Amino acid sequence: MSLTDKAIARIRELIHSGELLPGAKLPPEQQLASDLGLSRNLMREAVKALVVARVLEIRRGDGTYVTSLEPALLLEGLGAAVELLRGDKLLELMEVRRLFEPIATGLAADRITEENLAGIKYHLDAMTRAGDDVELLNEHDAAFHRAVVASAGNSTLATLLEGISGRTVRARVWRGLVDDRAGDRTVAEHRAIYGALAARDRALAEAAALIHVSTTEQWLREHLDQEGPQSGAGSHR
Repeated sequence: MSLTDKAIARIRELIHSGELLPGAKLPPEQQLASDLGLSRNLMREAVKALVVARVLEIRRGDGTYVTSLEPALLLEGLGAAVELLRGDKLLELMEVRRLFEPIATGLAADRITEENLAGIKYHLDAMTRAGDDVELLNEHDAAFHRAVVASAGNSTLATLLEGISGRTVRARVWRGLVDDRAGDRTVAEHRAIYGALAARDRALAEAAALIHVSTTEQWLREHLDQEGPQSGAGSHR
């Protein structure tokens, strides 16, 4: 472990222990460095790294603060990393989605409100009207799933699924589905998810979500096989 990593770990320990709570202001640099037995240069490097990780934020003219430490903030960079995945790693990503999304959809069936349902229905109707407009399909597909997962009431799960959904991968799949004339079937799968949610049927909601993600995974697997193992998420049909 480098000296900078050790300095980062020392600051993290203060946060884990509760000495520095979310929103708390850090002591002045010189004092904190002295308290932790670190040089000021090491302290600066550690703070910079934790700012990049969204653990700390620097307020110009005021000082350095611990952020809210909310999942949406700390996991914000996940989506950007996912967009760089290629080939077989995309299939690993779909496996993760297949594990998480049905469970999230089942939770949503237990907890969903009429307002939540109305929002999901709005995006389902928009997908139905979109026809072969891939951009519009992709936009409302993402919003549909985001609204479903949000209805589960678990911000950490919502952030993870948002991060692994992969906007580029999703757009690529929609292009392929439209070309393969499978778009209507996929919209029907979304309609089945909505129906299960409206019925507040957890088992049915999980099953409908599993079928949908598995169908997408199978499509991606077949087309990656055709294009070769080095195919990237951003490649076009």
